Formats: sequence, C-alpha cells, structure tokens
Amino acid sequence: MEQLSVSELCGYINAVLTSDPVVSDVWVYGELSNCKRHSSGHWYLTLKEADARIDAVIWRSTALRLSYLPQDGMAILGHGKVELYNGRLQLYLDFITPAGEGLLQAQYERLKAQLEAEGLTERKRPLPLFPQRIGIVTSPTGAALQDMLNVLRRRFPLAEVIIAPALVQGEDAAPSIVEALYELFDFEPDVIIVARGGGSIEDLWAFNEEIVARAVFASPVPVVTGVGHETDTTIVDFVADLRAPTPSAAAELVTPDLATLRDELINQVGLLHGLFQGLLQLLRSELNQQQQQLLRHDPQVRLQQGHEHVAVQQQRLERAMQRMLEMARLKVQVAERSLVALNPERTLARGYAVVLHAGRALTNISQVAAGDSISIQLHQGQIQATIDELRD
Repeated sequence: MEQLSVSELCGYINAVLTSDPVVSDVWVYGELSNCKRHSSGHWYLTLKEADARIDAVIWRSTALRLSYLPQDGMAILGHGKVELYNGRLQLYLDFITPAGEGLLQAQYERLKAQLEAEGLTERKRPLPLFPQRIGIVTSPTGAALQDMLNVLRRRFPLAEVIIAPALVQGEDAAPSIVEALYELFDFEPDVIIVARGGGSIEDLWAFNEEIVARAVFASPVPVVTGVGHETDTTIVDFVADLRAPTPSAAAELVTPDLATLRDELINQVGLLHGLFQGLLQLLRSELNQQQQQLLRHDPQVRLQQGHEHVAVQQQRLERAMQRMLEMARLKVQVAERSLVALNPERTLARGYAVVLHAGRALTNISQVAAGDSISIQLHQGQIQATIDELRD
C-alpha cells in the first residue's frame, strides 16, 4: 500500500475530480447562502440542499455577465466544475439561473452568454446580391428542403444549389450538422442556409449545441438560419449572419426575385432610353450650334462677307466722290459767276477806266505826285498822261 502526504492526496483527488466528466461539467440545483462579494469582484457563497452543502465561487468575469446578483435563499440551477482547494471541495460556477427555468433553458442561456462574451454573436456579414452557388444543410427527407427548393427555383433559378444532407434531430444530429457544414465549405458556396422544420425544444436542440454554433461561426461565407417556426430561436440564430423565421423565408432572403429583377431591368431600360434621347437631343443642339459657329468662321463665308463689305464700301465711296464732284462743280460755277462779276473788262465796258502808275492801279491821290506819268486803261485802248495838278 502506497503512502501519500496530505498534499499528494489532495493533488490526486483533484486530478480525479478534473478528469471525471460528471463533476468537471456539472449542473446542480441548490439554495444560495452566505453570499459575499469580495472587493476584487469575485463572489463567495454556499450552495446547499437539506444536509448537504458545498462552497462555491463565481469569478468576477462571470459575475459581470449575470442579469441579477446572488442573494441568500435564492434557489438556482448552476453550471460549473468541482475541484479541491486547500483540502476542501469547491464548486466553481460559470453560470447560474433561477431554478424554475429548467435544465435545457439553463443550458441555452449559459451557452448564449458564453458566445456573446466571446463576441461570436456580433459578426453580421452582408449577403451576396446575386449568389451563383447556394449551399443548404438540412434533412434530405424533410418538407423544409422541398419548400426551399421551390422558392429558389421560382425566385432565382440561375443559382446552383448544393445540398449537404444532415440529421437534424436526435443525439447524432449535432455532429452530423457540423460534418455537413465542413463538407459544404469545400464547394465554396457564396452563401449557406442551415434549416429544418418546426418542433419542440427537444427536437430543435441540436441547433443549440456549442459545436454547431462554432461550426456556423467558422463558415467562410455568410450563413442564414431558418430553424423551426417564427417563434423558435436557437443558439445558431445568434451566431449566424442572418436569422430567417422559417426555411422558406431563408431561401427568399438569400436570393433576389427574378421577376422583380426583370421589372426593375425594364424600368432601368426605359430610364436609360429617356436619358439617351435627352442626351441625343442635347448633342444635336450642341452640334447645330457648332455648325453655326463653323459657318461664321468658314473662310469662304468670311471671304464672301469681305467681298460684300468691300462692295458696300465701294458704293459708299462712289457716292461720296459723286457728292464731292457735285460740290466741286457748284463751287466752280460760283467761282465763275464771281469771276464774271469781278471781271474789270465788264466794268471798263460800262465807261469806267483804270488809272495805273508804275504798273499798279491807283486808288488814292497819295500814291502819286504832280508830274508823274500815268496810264489810263479804257475798255478799248490805253491813254498815256502826265499829272499837272492833284485835288482832294
């Protein structure tokens, strides 16, 4: 018989406890007592029932996720593991819920809180607008598959559909769904639908398993869930990129409606036709303006305009010259009349004479003196004379 020290015995017992699948992953009912919150944020308490009790701890990280604080006398259903600490058994709780909710609901809430804490429920990727390949994980014999195929054929028959058959109910359903998902990943679909028809919480429980939730999160493409009816919500619905109320609704969400696309295309074609006609009219107007500008800047046109301008200016010059000639003729005529009127011969013909001295016409007696010789010009002939006397 082997002898052990107290520490060796405690270590051995603790190793046995941590390797035991029951106490290392256990759900337990009990009543809380001696609830104390440490300054570190950890909770220390006792979980008891009749004459049995066990010390328990809720770490600060778990306590922060609780929707209520532990209180003495509260009956709970808790999840955790049992270990030996300083020679005493201690229950480390990672989830508690009021005892009246039932084990399945408690497991559901615990896993949901855990996945939320890890951030697995936050990722929501957009769905492809026109998926070329759609993957479906569901039962190959269920009515849900036929409903989805009918919707896909009606709405978007252009897409290729790949079916990964899986069990969707029973103990082997969760690993079957995971295996179907990973097989589907190899086909590189654009989007995946995980679905099954309605049922009780027990029937749908495979979709509340952690391994299924993590497989959905591991998908390289968006995942849409359509599990059960509209009122059913499973863990995979939180991890998926989009939740549909039913399998048929999931098929609608991942596909565009071909009829709607056709109508939209017709509308767009009409809109483009109108825009094209408007643009064509605008281009015609601009072309007409450019042609007008070209005509205005055409050398032939400008040369013709220059010829017309020269002709107009020539006509103006000719009219101006004619007016100048007319005015010159009038001036000549006036000058002629003046010359005729001022012609001294006409004056002489009327009996007048011009007295000249030294070749100059005399107008005043001061211009000559007595004894000067003068010439008297008559209309016909000239008289030479000598001045005898001057009189004023």
